[in-house]
Amino acid sequence: MTEDYKPTDNAIAERVNGILKTEVIYREHRFKSIEDANCRISGFICFYNEQRPHGSIGYKVPAMVHKESGLQQKKWK
Repeated sequence: MTEDYKPTDNAIAERVNGILKTEVIYREHRFKSIEDANCRISGFICFYNEQRPHGSIGYKVPAMVHKESGLQQKKWK
């Protein structure tokens, strides 16, 4: 995802990928098919954005924070 192939250059994307792997992919061991993998991963993405609280944004869900206006509370640099 970066020119120099350094994970630190795109830390947020790398973190999301790590969460996806830990919470979905590694738990499954094997998907039944490509369609099953697509369905499970797509479902997790919806859950991640619409239901899963994120500590870095004050334990709110991203969909809620996206709709807010004004300064956002964020706990990363």
